[in-house]
Amino acid sequence: MEDKRILYVSSEVVPYLAENEVSLMSYDVPKMINDQGGQIRIFMPRYGNINERRHQLHEVIRLSGMNLVVNDVDMPLIIKVASIPKERIQVYFIDNDEYFKRKATFSDEDGVLYPDNDERAIFFAKGVVETVKKLNWVPDIIHVHGWMASMLPVYMKHFYKDEALFSETKIVTSVYGQSFEGTLDVEMINKIKFDGIATEAIADLEVPNYENLIKTSITHSDAVIIASENLSPSLTKFIESSEKPFLPFAPKEGFAEAYTTFYKNML
Repeated sequence: MEDKRILYVSSEVVPYLAENEVSLMSYDVPKMINDQGGQIRIFMPRYGNINERRHQLHEVIRLSGMNLVVNDVDMPLIIKVASIPKERIQVYFIDNDEYFKRKATFSDEDGVLYPDNDERAIFFAKGVVETVKKLNWVPDIIHVHGWMASMLPVYMKHFYKDEALFSETKIVTSVYGQSFEGTLDVEMINKIKFDGIATEAIADLEVPNYENLIKTSITHSDAVIIASENLSPSLTKFIESSEKPFLPFAPKEGFAEAYTTFYKNML
């Protein structure tokens, strides 16, 4: 994978958040490609429970300052960056005081999902693409991890479909069993339609639960990786019937070779 450019867009990444299936793979896969001589960038939201001082985050003024429109409201985009110690891997953080100041990731202290998680996902997707455009960095592959990143394939295939920068870029989504209970705001589909995205493209989001977010991400991806050993039968069936190239679950000790071969077959 020497000199190939891979953009990782993830809901969670260690060491900035606690270890779980998504956050660990969102570190292990980029590290593996970095070790092979690939060029990588990682993007994640800058949640309020990330310790900026300990992880040495700092704002990148030249990338910050633009406003992104979410459901007809201007939301300022702040970009912060940090380096994973010892790995020479840069991580970019998408930040906005309204969406990401609170001291938790997806839900409050009672475990109730934040009511604006849908808008946070839209803002995150747009923020990543706008920042990559400013960097003028053309990824060969964009690899999406976690449901907070699930709107990125949708926006790439519709809202940003005419961006010449990404004309050759392939999108792969990793699908995890790690989900959430209930649904996001039922108005989510209308907020995405506000950006000129057709209803039929996002029909599953009439009910914006975990599975439907992931199905929508799969539909707009070029390939899929099954990243959990115990994925729900319904998602597994959806992936198998999607006619997308997909990689079955590869255990941790064997994922490097499997993922590298899968990437190469996409390029």
